[in-house]
Amino acid sequence: MELRRDVFQAIADPTRRVILTLLAIQAMTPGAIASKFDSSRQTISKHIQILTECDLLKQEQSGREIYYHLNPQGMKEIADFIEPFRNMWDDRFNKLESIMKNYKSDQ
Repeated sequence: MELRRDVFQAIADPTRRVILTLLAIQAMTPGAIASKFDSSRQTISKHIQILTECDLLKQEQSGREIYYHLNPQGMKEIADFIEPFRNMWDDRFNKLESIMKNYKSDQ
């Protein structure tokens, strides 16, 4: 059995969340990603490595460059975990809206 890092620990770090946001827009090289931060390239490379180990990023070789891009399948684990909470809050807001409409019509 292959062990991998915990995806939720990976996204707990704000730098890694910014990297995910950047790569959601377009694939980037490690250097391009690092240029968006004040941290050293080595520090950003470590963040990229963690995200890759969690299957949140994939890498693609293009000539001499390596491009990282978001892995939608890896993000599915996060989305699947969050979905029941989103449904719960949607339900609560809908009930609140109903209560407020009824209150307003009673006035």
